[in-house]
Formats: sequence, C-alpha cells, structure tokens
Amino acid sequence: MSVAVMPLPGRSPLPFDPTMAPAERSRLLVAAFPEALREVLTTGHLEHRPRFGDNGFEGLQETWFPPATLSARQAAMARRMLSELEDSILAPAEPDRLLGRVLALLSHFPAKGLTPDVEQLVAMDWVEDLGEFPVWAIDAAARAWRRTKKWRPSIAEMRALCEEACARERVLAQRLRAVAGACQGEVIPVRRME
Repeated sequence: MSVAVMPLPGRSPLPFDPTMAPAERSRLLVAAFPEALREVLTTGHLEHRPRFGDNGFEGLQETWFPPATLSARQAAMARRMLSELEDSILAPAEPDRLLGRVLALLSHFPAKGLTPDVEQLVAMDWVEDLGEFPVWAIDAAARAWRRTKKWRPSIAEMRALCEEACARERVLAQRLRAVAGACQGEVIPVRRME
C-alpha cells in the first residue's frame, strides 16, 4: 500500500513592487504564499525580552517563534518560499550595478582633494559594505539621501537606510527560515515584522 503525497502548489513569481509602502509590500508578499504557510506565519508567537548593551537598557528584543505543531509540508513550503524570496527580492545587487549606483550617489556630493584613484578605492569599499543588500533597497537608500541631505553620506548611514528599506522582507525571510528549521529541530530566533 503506497501513501499518496500531495505535491506543493505550483510556483509563480512573488509579487513585489519596491515603490509600494513597506507594510503593503509585505502584505502582498504574504498573500501570495500558500494558505497553509500564511496560517503558520499568523499563528506564531512573539516573546519580548529586555536588551542591554554597553550603555545599559536598549529596548525590548522581540523574538518570533513558529507554532508548536508544523507539518513537513508546511516546512517544505517555507523552504521553497524562502528560496524564492532570497533568489529574487532579497538577492544581493550585482557588483557592477552597485558600483554604478555608488559612483552616481557620490558624484552628487563631490569630495574635495581626492584623486580619481582614491575615489575609485572608496567606491569599492562601498561596494563591499553594501554588497549584501538588494539593488532596490540600495536605490531607495540613495534616493532618500539625495532628497533629504546636503552632505556626502557615510557607508554606515547608507547601510542603515538599506537595512530600513528591506527590513520587512528580511524579517519575513527569518520567519520562513524558522519554520523550515522547526521541523528539523533547529531553533532560530526571529525579529518582529512591523
């Protein structure tokens, strides 16, 4: 007697428009997931713990955990959606594209006294330090900086803007990773998705 295995739903590209508000983008992404996976994401729970740093209390750390009962099928769905999310929406920017974006941004705020060779080395540092982010997040960060600041950005400032731009998508990926790992006995703490 054989056991019938129900195949996972067919793949279709995840809907994503980086110009949408982050909450709407996130809602649209989750709505595209299979219903069983959406249910898992909504029935997980948050724990709040104080977070302390060198300067004392830094706020509450929120950790999301998947529900206690997960099926292998739900974990497989999570792995597949995570793979699709990481391979498309969260895929790191191509180095050439990133270099072009960085050089364009820095040219709006020319540095005095730097030779072209040094400027190129500075741009390469930027590529290394921003290389983990998707191109749409880097574009959003550059656009925000150009429109709101009068001085040349630091790498740390741009990293913060990039992290902010893709925060919801990264939290969603962490949650999918936690669901995928839960059936394998892994414990992966996840931040809250606001």
